[in-house]
Amino acid sequence: MAPAADAPASCKVVLAGTIAKKLLVEVSEGLQRLERAPLLVGFLANKDPAARMYAEWTGKTCRENGFNFDLREVDREELDDHLREANQDDEVDGVIVYYPVFNSSRDQTLQWILSLTKDVEGLSPQLIDNMYKNVRFLDPPQNLQKSILPCTPLAVIKILEHLQIYNTFLDYGKRLFGRRITVINRSEVVGRPLAALLANDGAEVYSVDVTGVQQFSRGSGLRKQQHEVAEKEGWTLEDCLPLSDVVISGVPGNKFKVPVHLIREGAVCINFSSEKNFDPEVKEKASIYVPAIGKVTIVVLLRNLLRLVQNRREIHSEPAASLEKNGSIEATSRASSVCYAERFGLYGP
Repeated sequence: MAPAADAPASCKVVLAGTIAKKLLVEVSEGLQRLERAPLLVGFLANKDPAARMYAEWTGKTCRENGFNFDLREVDREELDDHLREANQDDEVDGVIVYYPVFNSSRDQTLQWILSLTKDVEGLSPQLIDNMYKNVRFLDPPQNLQKSILPCTPLAVIKILEHLQIYNTFLDYGKRLFGRRITVINRSEVVGRPLAALLANDGAEVYSVDVTGVQQFSRGSGLRKQQHEVAEKEGWTLEDCLPLSDVVISGVPGNKFKVPVHLIREGAVCINFSSEKNFDPEVKEKASIYVPAIGKVTIVVLLRNLLRLVQNRREIHSEPAASLEKNGSIEATSRASSVCYAERFGLYGP
């Protein structure tokens, strides 16, 4: 008798487009409550083809879903003046800057110039501070204006919610309790904010980059109110991956691959880099694999734009309404990132 053929891999591949469609329903409902279509202005001040591609994709998604988008190509030395003008223009509801512009500390200065009332990416200093401190509103105790969460970490959280990694039986802020998650990338734009948000929701997070491993957690039994960080001296991926229920990778280099043989059997694997950090063999170990998140990131960008419009409309009337369905993590907690291409895995399904 001929030997039986190997059973097919049990891994389920989940495409970002599927999750994005569900979120677009919420966006459409919020848009219907506005008097006019919000205007998002994108500033392109570099020659990066990835930035241009993201800008074109953003514009296409905006127009297809009832939003207005205006791409303005400007000289980088004049960008600060253009941002100040946009801050004062009542017709402009949100602004996105396609970074890097100077690829130096001057880029951070641009983030300080843009008004937080129009910062659709959530990169303004106060918004970032709120995110790390788990502060939900911009104006306590009135609680009229919701803080904006950076798009890419929030996109990952929305994906984890969709995959039911969050345990909705537990209280808010504790729904990742018992989960161990490895995040490979500790950039200030995505990796570090994502690790902090996951830890604030109760997970034990191993944050990995070329300098080593850090542990983000709220301590034993979630006794801390917000996350703390500890160095894991001598630790590498060999220590983290076998322990992790979820592996999230966003390394922009095309040479990096997550070592599949170290991944825990049945783990959930998510790629947010424009490069494929996981070889196809990951499907032999993972239970769920999300190869890209870009389409979810774009929809979260639109949700943030609606939030900015809401903040301005509701500040003199009533507490800020929620764009989220009841029961979502974002509906009762905090603030999270965006940019493009190699940062967010914007290409692919």
